Amino acid sequence: MKWIFGYGSLIWRPSFDYSASRPALLRGWHRQFWQGSPDHRGTPGAPGRVVTLVEDHNEQCWGVAFDVEGYDTDEIVSELDVRESGGYVRLNVQIEFSDRSQVTALTYFAPPQNPNFLGPAPTHEIARQIKNSSGRSGDNTEYVVKLAEALRGFNLPHDDVRAVELSLRDSAP
Repeated sequence: MKWIFGYGSLIWRPSFDYSASRPALLRGWHRQFWQGSPDHRGTPGAPGRVVTLVEDHNEQCWGVAFDVEGYDTDEIVSELDVRESGGYVRLNVQIEFSDRSQVTALTYFAPPQNPNFLGPAPTHEIARQIKNSSGRSGDNTEYVVKLAEALRGFNLPHDDVRAVELSLRDSAP
């Protein structure tokens, strides 16, 4: 394994060593705030919402690929397995860089069968749940804001995240 693909918090807080990071496109999947977070961004009684990948052959997801070649990838993956617990599983995907080159990368996603999967909801309801959630890693709102800022910093399309970010401003507590 040489690449790890991040589409959520890994973008702004990778927590592992890497030699380079590059914007990358994952085709056939899109990012959604459909995964519950009963620990990092919420509690068991009031889970937050974090992103996962949802398979859809007509969609795509922009994120960041991290080159981990030359580092202890077994240790990196072991630490990511702990971090991405709560319903996430490993997935090898084909990602594409701006020069159209493609590589296989490891990513994590939370399938609908996992116990913390919340599924779809109207954007304003997702925003209200996020606004009222906090866990050991901080406020759920912070997660959305940092993800949006990171995607803007890489100049990546992020209408999905932007819609939730804007709704957070308008949602009642």
